[in-house]
Amino acid sequence: MIDGLKKILGYNLCLRLITPEDAEYVHGLRINPLYNTHLSAVTGTEADQRVWIEAYKTREGEGREYYYIIERLDGIACGVVRLYEITSDSFTWGSWILDHNKPAKAALESALLSFGIGFERLGLKNVFFDAKRNNTHAIAFYRRLGAVETSVDDNNVYFEYERNLFMRDRDNHISILQVANRENK
Repeated sequence: MIDGLKKILGYNLCLRLITPEDAEYVHGLRINPLYNTHLSAVTGTEADQRVWIEAYKTREGEGREYYYIIERLDGIACGVVRLYEITSDSFTWGSWILDHNKPAKAALESALLSFGIGFERLGLKNVFFDAKRNNTHAIAFYRRLGAVETSVDDNNVYFEYERNLFMRDRDNHISILQVANRENK
């Protein structure tokens, strides 16, 4: 694993790599009807989630996948996000959930932090992600971010976001976070 990926600090959030001890939190998110509407169905238990995380740690160690707990700076968990299917020039972004503990602008900040891992720290050129067609909030967010729709099927809208677009727009996104941070103090 590349140094500096264990914990990523932002303005109001940090991303820290998931541990087996996070199984209860992750399982709780995934089975909560407030947060799982647009996720694949969960059939396992908290113990199964722990086993999955333990197996994932091997993929993390090999640099094939990074799964983060999104936390407020006071240490309160408020979501998860994952970078996976990492190749020599791209990655897939997903498993993104934000819960009721999230601060203002958490969607933008968690996206910038996690895309920054792929683009800046790993040096990748493209990220791919999708949203269920009825997930209008996520689709609108991805469009505002500048992601390009690559295709649509009966269930999903597929997006690509290029490193050069991220870098071009990053300072503007950061200024939005800075203003929000000042307003919330």
